[in-house]
Amino acid sequence: MRRLPMRSTRRRFLGSTAAVSIGAAAWATTGCGDDDDDDVSITATPTSAPDSTGSVVTASPTPADPFASAKRGGIYKVDWTGDPPTIDPYGNTGFLTKTFAAYVYSRLFKFQTGPGIAAGDVRPTGDLAESAEASPDGLKWTIKLRAGAKFHNVTPVNGREVTSEDAKYSWGRATATSNPNYSQLAFVDKVEYPDPRTVVFTLKAPNAAFLDVLADANLFWVMPKEADGGFNAATTAIGSGPWLFDSYTVSSGVKFKKNPDWHVSGFPLMDGVEIAIIPEYANRIAQFRAGNTHATGINAADLISIRQSMANIILEGNLSEQTSYVYFDSDPSGPWRDERVRQAISMSLDRDGMNDLAFEVKKLRSAGIDIQSLWNNVIPAGMTRYWLDPKSAAHGDTGKYFKYDVGEARKLLAAAGFANGFAAKFQYAGNRYGSDFNALAEAKISFLTELGLNITTDVQDYNSVYITQTSVGNFNGIAFGPETPFPEPGGYALRLFTDNPKNRGKVRDAELDRMAQAQQSELDPEKRRQLFLDLQKYQAGKMYYIPSQYRAGTNWTGYQPKVKNADSYRTKGYAAATESLVYRWLDA
Repeated sequence: MRRLPMRSTRRRFLGSTAAVSIGAAAWATTGCGDDDDDDVSITATPTSAPDSTGSVVTASPTPADPFASAKRGGIYKVDWTGDPPTIDPYGNTGFLTKTFAAYVYSRLFKFQTGPGIAAGDVRPTGDLAESAEASPDGLKWTIKLRAGAKFHNVTPVNGREVTSEDAKYSWGRATATSNPNYSQLAFVDKVEYPDPRTVVFTLKAPNAAFLDVLADANLFWVMPKEADGGFNAATTAIGSGPWLFDSYTVSSGVKFKKNPDWHVSGFPLMDGVEIAIIPEYANRIAQFRAGNTHATGINAADLISIRQSMANIILEGNLSEQTSYVYFDSDPSGPWRDERVRQAISMSLDRDGMNDLAFEVKKLRSAGIDIQSLWNNVIPAGMTRYWLDPKSAAHGDTGKYFKYDVGEARKLLAAAGFANGFAAKFQYAGNRYGSDFNALAEAKISFLTELGLNITTDVQDYNSVYITQTSVGNFNGIAFGPETPFPEPGGYALRLFTDNPKNRGKVRDAELDRMAQAQQSELDPEKRRQLFLDLQKYQAGKMYYIPSQYRAGTNWTGYQPKVKNADSYRTKGYAAATESLVYRWLDA
């Protein structure tokens, strides 16, 4: 093995890119920040990193300082669709809980963003980690913490340095059975803390995505050990991240201030962030049109009118690495225990029609706007390297269950003994994921009714019912919801098909469990990719989770013209506050 130091300056923010591996598993890493205090090194065998299409990614140094014209200061104003269920990053799996965490807390690793790096191609780099060294067999990883990284200068932590004792406390919270995500870290055998700057992970088997897991904003945030009795993490937040928690008023908004002592010197560029909680989409758009917010999500139906009416608006379109599912309760007597019922429900869904409903495919293409329109699988369409296109010949015979064919669906239902249909409750969270999600949910009610089912609808409150009950499998009937956008495909396999608290359908299929476990330790990139393709083919035959179309087409974000660097430093997952927002500035 040899050490690969990765060092860059603010002038060459993407100064070098290297891919490293244990065996044949590849991770691309780069350093970022200032000359003195953002170096990271990974010790492993060098190789090349495939992008989402399998091609080798190479990055060229940025020829000039991308921040030469940056203006410092100002308050960035955005919106959220609702309140986070909690602000404790280990208290809930709600997406706004994780989004909040990215402002305040650091991880051992984050995802490297920068000019020329597509969101889907981001790879781990050091956050609190200064270096990572793997043993020859890939079982032991020794991580050195960054010297001088400090917690926020507030009581009771008072700006002290981050140590391995904080990592120890946080790992305990991440792996406690009270944390719904704990089982996704079960591949780690033990963690040791030999000195204040060293954390040693010993794995049960080599893991192809170990650094990606540590960078996953769903799983491991480093909190100060003082959170164990010194302050209540459900009501306040103290971390070592780029933003200081200022205030949170329920149903109103959240405020953050710039952390002047963040370990990436010179950033953030803005003085603070104010988030307005605005549940209704029409109100969010009205505030954006009035210039009261700097960025917001825009439904495809409004894209043309907003582009025409707002001069110089910045529009960003992207294909999200997120999918969604129709899923079922675990009642052994439920009609959906018969796979033919699940197959019939999948074939009753007009996926192209739903894409046109959510993403205005025909209208926007007629207007000359390039838009993607794909079909999600159990791995999202945006995760292109690992996604198996349901329309492709490569999907084989099980691809037929994605096709819209109500006649064949009714035959399957009749063969299962339900020629006259059955009664079922259909449930989803309202006014949290956006009006396009609501439209897709309502469309499914029509499709299920056309199939012959007697549907009653339960539109659930996200905080009190959906995220705490339905999304963890505590419900009766049929449900619809998005899945967490994992930065690495193993997250989907482990969550949905193993003994995981977030296995919302309580699916236990020996073959899917085998493939989900096998992908962790398969270090050959192509063999690992094939495992994910095989998993999707097999799952489609069973349709335990029926993939749906939320985020399967181009999604749009609008930025006011004064927002600079909005189209660069793009990332995936929930950590944009650390990986993207810190590099934006406001130009009055």
